[in-house]
Amino acid sequence: MKIFNILTIFPSMFKSPFELGVLSKGIENSLFKVNPINLRDFAEDKHQMTDDYQYGGGAGLVMKPEPIVKAARYLKEKENSHIVLLDPRGKTFNQKKAEELLKHDSITFICGRYEGVDERVRELVVDEEISIGDFILTGGEFAAMVIIDAVARLIPGVLGDESSPVEESFTSGLLEYPHYTRPYEFEGKKVPEVLVSGHHQKINEWRLEKSIKITLQNRVDLLKKSALDSNVLSRIKSLRRLYVGLLHYPMYDKERNIVATAITNMDLHDISRSCRTFGVKKYYVVNPLEAQREIAKRVLKHWKKGFGATYNVNRKEAFEVTDVKESLIEVIDEIEKREGEKPVLVATTARKVENAISFDNLKSLTFQKPVLLLFGTGWGFADDMFDICDYVLERIEGFDDFNHLSVRSAVAIILNRLNIN
Repeated sequence: MKIFNILTIFPSMFKSPFELGVLSKGIENSLFKVNPINLRDFAEDKHQMTDDYQYGGGAGLVMKPEPIVKAARYLKEKENSHIVLLDPRGKTFNQKKAEELLKHDSITFICGRYEGVDERVRELVVDEEISIGDFILTGGEFAAMVIIDAVARLIPGVLGDESSPVEESFTSGLLEYPHYTRPYEFEGKKVPEVLVSGHHQKINEWRLEKSIKITLQNRVDLLKKSALDSNVLSRIKSLRRLYVGLLHYPMYDKERNIVATAITNMDLHDISRSCRTFGVKKYYVVNPLEAQREIAKRVLKHWKKGFGATYNVNRKEAFEVTDVKESLIEVIDEIEKREGEKPVLVATTARKVENAISFDNLKSLTFQKPVLLLFGTGWGFADDMFDICDYVLERIEGFDDFNHLSVRSAVAIILNRLNIN
């Protein structure tokens, strides 16, 4: 039987939450035990004090070390209990952590109050620290309830249906698909036909597709390559519609004159390699000057069809995603023909811009719409360029105020941030 010990000054808080629902059946069937322990029973003074004023001054009391350390050591010796401090400084709790905690036969949660616990508690008895999110609670008791619920439902027999925990959100790396029950039609909305078809393969495909789309729309940050089935990962990759454009006009020069800049060999090579590495559908080099375009086309021809293609296969493959165009309009038209809709235009800049789209939101957008991510040369886009774009991407923040990356470096950094982690 798994044991959840809770070190708290309010043990009665844990009575009602576990008296109802499916978890109560697990307790009745001796699959696990919730054991609230009053910290005051381990206090060493006649007043059973568990908190005191903090050294150095400051508002709020601090939980004393003696009762906590004494109780934790008792449980460690008695049950080899895994000691968890519930604290905002801890690592964020998630489904993976719930599965890891399931491996311990006995877990003891230390529930802090006020300004937290004396630092020496961490140093002397704590095995790990856990936070349930970036917010502050009045005490660790609520966090303990959440974690116990998440872990206990994974214990075999608690949910009844052994497949239930496996098919839920976060377990597969995706959010869960929509669910429906009777009536078939409610306020004009019907259950999707595939779910009443009886065709199990089509139902599974529909559910997978919905899971992928919901995850991409709401929690793209959850996508981790290592957690995804190869088939699922392949389907997700096929949904992304990201294009990159390197513009050479209209650009500012150092004196803020609007000019057309020159195509550089390094921009051709390095950005092509970055785009191929991070799955960009097409990299467009856009320059209105015919002489510049001809130089770029000769370079591409050498590596894609000429002598360069015979001795550097990787470079040839990188340049397969690269094309040279005269204007942005030409690029937009080509993407529209390919995708069936106009691309969303997203400008990049080193400047601070209000209401800029975040990297996570842009990552999600690339799975919903075709996106053309635009990079400038010279001293950056002329101001008019920002007016025609749908979004401006948040800038790359450096270590300090220095912010002068080459466009090649900026492309690589941004594409990495937009990648499936």
